[in-house]
Amino acid sequence: MRLLLDFLSSRDVEWRQATRQDMGDFRDWRCDAPGNPERISGTKWDREAAAFTKLFKWGAVRPLPVDVSRREDRAADSVSSRVSWLTPRTWGLWSDVGLRGHGHGGIPAAGWDSRTEIRNTAFVQLLLSSAMRRQEGGSLLVFELPAQRLRHGRYCHGRIAAAVTRSKNSRVFYASVDAVGQVEAYIESERAWAVGRAQVAGRYERLPEMRLVTRVSGGLKPKLEWVDRNGEAGGKELSRLGWRERRSLFLEGPQGPEPAYLWLTEQGLPMAPEQWNGVFRTANLRCEKVLLTEKERTVTRDFRLAEVRGKSPYATPHSARHSAALYLLIVLNQLMETRFGLTKSERRDFALLFGDPWWLVKTILGHADVETTKRHYLAPVAHLQLESILAMAETVDGQDEQVEDLDNVFARLARETAGIQDIDTLLERTAV
Repeated sequence: MRLLLDFLSSRDVEWRQATRQDMGDFRDWRCDAPGNPERISGTKWDREAAAFTKLFKWGAVRPLPVDVSRREDRAADSVSSRVSWLTPRTWGLWSDVGLRGHGHGGIPAAGWDSRTEIRNTAFVQLLLSSAMRRQEGGSLLVFELPAQRLRHGRYCHGRIAAAVTRSKNSRVFYASVDAVGQVEAYIESERAWAVGRAQVAGRYERLPEMRLVTRVSGGLKPKLEWVDRNGEAGGKELSRLGWRERRSLFLEGPQGPEPAYLWLTEQGLPMAPEQWNGVFRTANLRCEKVLLTEKERTVTRDFRLAEVRGKSPYATPHSARHSAALYLLIVLNQLMETRFGLTKSERRDFALLFGDPWWLVKTILGHADVETTKRHYLAPVAHLQLESILAMAETVDGQDEQVEDLDNVFARLARETAGIQDIDTLLERTAV
């Protein structure tokens, strides 16, 4: 902000009077001008442009001199350094070793502490199934867990509150029945245990704020009504409740008030979304401890050889979202190419009616522009033709064989493109 204000001041331009030409000149100086010894990358410009957009919107400047939602105001060479993808079987290995404490033998190691195993694995599976962001999935309330099944009963759908999304727009999300079932198992086991211990210890009575939910209305815009400790009634639209407000919401349970917040710590208290970073970090370290030698671990991950990095999967909460997007694209393409058997003209007609796979994935992720989906989330396959993606996939009968074919497609993509983690050799060695 200071650099922008100094630049405009040098032109005797008050920031509320800035034009698109002013911002274009500033961008040229920041990114391309030979006279600037500290030029920035396209990725950093996109971050700055997002901040400038918020500034001008806050100042009610019209028209916006820069708008990060406009393609021309974003850098063409912007690629997020945080993007990473894991194939489904690599996620399985990461979860088994990092979250379930498995060793090379495929069983939990001696002394493995599994008090939060169900919670952690359920959270990861929910993100992988729904492609939600960490804050979106991490701030769900228990009654927001999807229960209504779609046709054929394999998926459920729910709604993400606008206040916890990046775009501040509510959207529908989809999760598999299996993933929802794992979350329900967590609610009935580890979560119930943590709530009971917290109630006995009186932790909830000592909280600075508690809002006991008395009613949740139905309709397209459900509203919560509550009563606080002083007996004062209040209420707010569910979609407008941020994750911090959600932590103070409670429901009347069999043994007294209990959090409405879905994910709880071992102490039975609501878990802030950023705390999941620690869960993933611990799982990554455990994978390194089990899958790397002591000598290999002495070198930090950033400086390890690619061969060594490839031995141990590495994941973040956002990796689950990226991986889910990649999986969705492959499955949607397989449906169009092999299951539906569409010709090129039929596929074009289908795309006009329902959107092509890129558009469908973009919609599920909640992106405003499909270019964001292609360049940031699905960069490894953005340059490949759809026929090339599925060149090695055969049409087979039977669900088990179909899953195996998808594994082969992912393995081929991992070999042919950069950035996708697929622990092929290690899986074979572990199985032996």
